[in-house]
Amino acid sequence: MKKIAICLFLAFSGLVSAQENLTQTTIQGVLQGNQAQVVQLAEAFSEDQYNWRPSEGVNSVGEALLHIAGGNYFILSKMGFPPPETVDMMGLSKITGKDNILAALKQSNEFALAHITKVKTAKFSEEVDYGFAKMNMLAGLLAIMEHNGEHKGQLIAYARSNDVVPPWSK
Repeated sequence: MKKIAICLFLAFSGLVSAQENLTQTTIQGVLQGNQAQVVQLAEAFSEDQYNWRPSEGVNSVGEALLHIAGGNYFILSKMGFPPPETVDMMGLSKITGKDNILAALKQSNEFALAHITKVKTAKFSEEVDYGFAKMNMLAGLLAIMEHNGEHKGQLIAYARSNDVVPPWSK
């Protein structure tokens, strides 16, 4: 009987813990799907296409990818999670070459996914000055997800303009 009680307690504790992080894990899951598609698009562009831009003054393919990476780090840094010491935030925009840009994007994606679940539910309502807006921490997590989705759409348009078919739609 004691073993059954312990097993039930552990199962219930796990369920409560999962419910406490439901929002974080949901955002993490949606973000992970967006990130995977952005990476698939990034891999589908040729090296030369990384310099393509729809018009002067608009981000190129490579610049859009680095902008996503920078956004991941920036928003999370405002929430108390500074980028790894190996990441030069001021130098991100200077990264060139498909392989280097892809590596920077993937590293920022992993960083974002790892830190979303570190935001405690009790801190969701804490206000943060993100520079572009004052919002609570939950809004910051949603902004990361939305930002990635926004630029996925941009990159789909870039891909179609360059006869690159998004890999998941073939």
